[in-house]
Amino acid sequence: MSTIDETRLAASRHQVMREAIDTRLPGLYRGKVRDNYDLADGRRILVTSDRLSAFDRILCCIPFKGQVLNGIARWAFEHTADLCPNHVLDYPDPNIVVGRRLEILPVEIVVRGYLAGTTSTSILTMYRAGRRQMYGQLLPDGLADNQALETPIITPTSKAADGAHDQPLTEGEILASGLLSEGQWRQVSEAALALFARGRALAAERGLILADTKYEFGLDAQGTLRLADEIHTPDSSRYWRADTYPQRLAAGERPDSFDKDVIREWVAARYDPYGNDVPEIPPELIWKTALTYVEAYERITGRAFEPPPPAPPVHERVLAALGNFHER
Repeated sequence: MSTIDETRLAASRHQVMREAIDTRLPGLYRGKVRDNYDLADGRRILVTSDRLSAFDRILCCIPFKGQVLNGIARWAFEHTADLCPNHVLDYPDPNIVVGRRLEILPVEIVVRGYLAGTTSTSILTMYRAGRRQMYGQLLPDGLADNQALETPIITPTSKAADGAHDQPLTEGEILASGLLSEGQWRQVSEAALALFARGRALAAERGLILADTKYEFGLDAQGTLRLADEIHTPDSSRYWRADTYPQRLAAGERPDSFDKDVIREWVAARYDPYGNDVPEIPPELIWKTALTYVEAYERITGRAFEPPPPAPPVHERVLAALGNFHER
């Protein structure tokens, strides 16, 4: 349950509940959450929207979500820059990051410290199905759901095209197929494990457990390996509350987390999300999810969340910031 004081967010509630960031300027490449624009000078503008994606579709927009994700990623990049350079150049708006345009490596890196997950590529799903050999790793018998692994492991996957599913990979398959060179794989692996160790230490200071996380790497024009996208956000990572974890593990219960899946579960319990049109999500459910994101920001970073002022509307503010680049 959220511990956020709603009164200080009330002034922004009406405004952000009725609007969505939709840029659609020339040169747009739209991802599920981010709108991307490439500039002629080699920079890329990434607008982090409030869209919530699941079931291969956009379900709704969550107030503050884009600002929260951008803010946590900024905080995490600043706290890991000594371990691996990143793509960031500037933050001209709470929802915008300007970065170097990178050649994204064709392997997605997920580091896992616990036997957890719900997707078909998660180690918990595979473990429950009886598999012990996965991603080139051998896990022992007798592990409980959500139990800590003896040491964190890397579980790489392919980066599937739109509409396709990521596929598990091993180090041998990555090297044999030429997806990465041996030197690139070594560099990516070492960076990912170091970043995860830093992320776990920072989370522990805040009474949290960083159970697993995803990293994307790319090469800049000079061939330097850099972190891309976002890191250590509640969308790219699994965070648990450390104080209740031992009791819930012993009881065989799911750890307390920043449950951003509440809307996905609401939809799945009532409709076939792949075969039916999704109805309007109840406003109170959307607001509850917004408060969860705000709580995640404050717990992860240790900083107070500053909601957007009532004016100008977030959408207009973001378009104005983007207009500064398109006018150059």
